[in-house]
Amino acid sequence: MPTTSRRTRPGSGRGRAVLDLPLQLERTEGNRPLQVHAGLRAAILGGQLPAGLRLPSSRALAAQLGVARNAVVVAYEHLNGDGLVETRQGAGTYVAAHLAARLPAPPGAAPPPPDPVEVPGRGACALGHTEADPELLRRLAGAVRRRMLRAGAAELGYGDPRGSEALRRQVAAHLAASRGLRCEPGQVVIVGGTQHGLRLCAEALLRSGDAVWFEDPGYPTARRTLEAAGLRPVPVPVDGEGLDVAAGRRGALARAAYVTPSNQFPTGATMSMARRLALLDWARAAGAWVLEDDYDNEFRYDGPPLTALAGLDGGDRVIYLGTFSKTLFPGLRLAYLVLPPAAVGPVLAVRATHDRFPPGLTDAAVADLMADGTLAAHTRRMRRRYRAARDLLAAALAEAAGGRLRLVVPPQGLHLVAYLPDGAEPGAAAAIRASAGIEARLVSEMRLVPGGPDGFVLGFAGHAPAELAAAAAALGRAVRNPDQCRVPSSESGSRGALAV
Repeated sequence: MPTTSRRTRPGSGRGRAVLDLPLQLERTEGNRPLQVHAGLRAAILGGQLPAGLRLPSSRALAAQLGVARNAVVVAYEHLNGDGLVETRQGAGTYVAAHLAARLPAPPGAAPPPPDPVEVPGRGACALGHTEADPELLRRLAGAVRRRMLRAGAAELGYGDPRGSEALRRQVAAHLAASRGLRCEPGQVVIVGGTQHGLRLCAEALLRSGDAVWFEDPGYPTARRTLEAAGLRPVPVPVDGEGLDVAAGRRGALARAAYVTPSNQFPTGATMSMARRLALLDWARAAGAWVLEDDYDNEFRYDGPPLTALAGLDGGDRVIYLGTFSKTLFPGLRLAYLVLPPAAVGPVLAVRATHDRFPPGLTDAAVADLMADGTLAAHTRRMRRRYRAARDLLAAALAEAAGGRLRLVVPPQGLHLVAYLPDGAEPGAAAAIRASAGIEARLVSEMRLVPGGPDGFVLGFAGHAPAELAAAAAALGRAVRNPDQCRVPSSESGSRGALAV
């Protein structure tokens, strides 16, 4: 029923009004004035009587409710004292106007549109997934419990802004052994994810408006993080040797470079040694920082581990970003920075204005799993499973697409890229993706400068083999049957079959 009052004598400011709302009186609650007051108050606070609504006169409402007029007069006085109604001289009693922004919308009103929230995809080939290993989860839960039971004042109070010393020592030892990166535990800063660490560095070491070399195509989330910090990502092309340093030098002056040299995202290229040394030479000459995102270094399937760019630098200009999101799981929100000594103080000063320090009990539990070999054993198991998933997806795609996709099967990482042939119509990849109904990012979605080959960035970690096989079959069908996929006219200029 509508929540309004209506006049029985239109045009008369002093006309009688009745409530369309059937007011509920709790006959067990005090006397009649209190019952009327409670009923009206509930209707106002619940939004049934909206702000600005004119209430009936005391005589009209008393007749409607079957109570004495004095009961309504007293109830109105109480509501006025509560600030829920206001009396206008010669015009009657109204629900207070100031409640408009505080009360819920009346029944039947359209709800406000929800804020846009980007939720990561969970279907087959979605990026950012890992396998939930029951054995690892059991051991991690036990380590957290033991740390919690033994926790003292130091563990339960405000902690070191760099994070657990135990974890920092384990990270430093791991990097020295596997990535050729030697650092002191005091240079390691535990953070709540790679983007958290990137934002801290951006605020501490760069100024708003500074240019940052950014791989093109590159990781969109990192680009948005830099932009949110007021920085200006400058596209630098990527080829089979990684970031083209010479092209960067020909462009705008920059104060930093963001790179993924071991497994360029999304192309999978490995930065050549010549390019690595050229990038370090540029950084030293320009006094610039190199932000090395080594996001999935633990999962190399062919050949020995690569030396990190920071391992070649000597600890001067490279900031190393590592994460546990791939070896463990993203929900843990655990990553780390390895900072040059000159950057430690500024970054910690900025952190003092953010989250101050990370959760030490969880950090220390992960350190325990590193120390007893649990994490290393888990990583070896996952490396075998992810390699099998990679090979399954690549073989299934090759068969399903019938040679209509150019596959780049990486020696490292948790995703592969399937390119459309050269000359594919603009918008073709998006139309094929929609027809196949798969969770995949497009290479074109990761470019700052439009153009170049388009294709599909397909995650294979954390997905069941049957799901990967079904996704490959669906994508292959869509690629081999272009008549089923139509490019929207806004993308292609004219409707037609895909040129694949």
